[in-house]
Amino acid sequence: MPTSSMSPAGIDRLQVWRYIFAGLCASLVSIGLARFAFTPLMPEIIRAQWFAPSSVVYLGAANLAGYVIGALIGRPLASRLPNEHVLRLMMVLISAAFFACAVPVSFVWYFGWRVVSGVAGGVVMVLVAGTLLPHVPPARKGAAGGAIFLGLGLGISGSGTLIPLLLQWGLAQTWIGLGAVSVILTTVSWFAWPNSKLTPAPIPAPHEKTTTPHFGWEVWRIYLQYALMAAAAVPPMVFLVDFIARGLGEGTHLGSIFWAIYGLGAIAGPPLYGYLADRLGAKQAVGLVTIVMIGIFAGLYATSNLLVLGVLTVVLGTFAPGMVPLILARLHEVITHNASRQNAAWTRASIISAAALAIAAYAFSALFNATGGNHRLLFLVAAVMLVVVLLLGVRPATKRNKTH
Repeated sequence: MPTSSMSPAGIDRLQVWRYIFAGLCASLVSIGLARFAFTPLMPEIIRAQWFAPSSVVYLGAANLAGYVIGALIGRPLASRLPNEHVLRLMMVLISAAFFACAVPVSFVWYFGWRVVSGVAGGVVMVLVAGTLLPHVPPARKGAAGGAIFLGLGLGISGSGTLIPLLLQWGLAQTWIGLGAVSVILTTVSWFAWPNSKLTPAPIPAPHEKTTTPHFGWEVWRIYLQYALMAAAAVPPMVFLVDFIARGLGEGTHLGSIFWAIYGLGAIAGPPLYGYLADRLGAKQAVGLVTIVMIGIFAGLYATSNLLVLGVLTVVLGTFAPGMVPLILARLHEVITHNASRQNAAWTRASIISAAALAIAAYAFSALFNATGGNHRLLFLVAAVMLVVVLLLGVRPATKRNKTH
């Protein structure tokens, strides 16, 4: 039987885990730290009077704007340079951005470096799966995707644990510390990436066109589901701490504890959702996760019991990072035996989810301000979004030959 680049033949298990380790380091640096570490640093930047509160909001959005750009240019970059070279370069750029943010030269300087970190994160998100998953057995792709994107959860958790420790040394020193962590992860993963020169080019499917691929409704339905899921994840990511601290009047300290609880769930999310995709099938896993999350958001809307909220928060934490390998597995489930089309579909999904995140962040903030700070309404809207996701999932699929 002939082999293709989609087959992991000739690659032992140790090599596969080495590749997964490289992907985990990349997702941890590019998204886990570059995006999520900024959230707990925002109050400190304001307190240190580096920038005005209104400016800090734009600095937070700069990374998301850069992420959209990075998702758009990821594949064109990979067409000119080997994937592993591009991924290493992006990790170096993110490390440089951390060190640059230790010096508040000006708003333009800071904004520019936050955009650079977002661009690098978008490129990594687009390329990392397509670089590594061809070396993984088909039955383990969901678990491997979960392991690769575990870095997202580690970054969320780390932002609630590592940063308070670093802040004892000062704000500038915290940025330097994050840069040092990024340099270490970049260094230890440098030689762990697969060599693209040794990987045969994908065998094109019969009659496959070389132009930009077109997908049927089944794939676009996944895109829409992903966009709605990403948007629904915004209220807890942005407002959970404030809901506990001010909405329930429990104070900032307890709010920080809840963010740490959210981080624990975030660590479990990617491997758990990847495992579910392997065991149940990605489509069924998406449906199950959506039903559970509708219940979680309804609980956040309805209860003020701190113990119940703690349990809900741990489960909720799995959602934002866990949906990434889940949707990746779903696309691979629909688009089979065609690596180039899988990569193209994942690139578009990354762009769409990035745009959904940015739009939802501003939309939920506007709704929050318009309703006088009603946190529960945000959770209710998120639940309604997930109901739409569920309805999209039960619609009969179109013919599969459109997506092969």
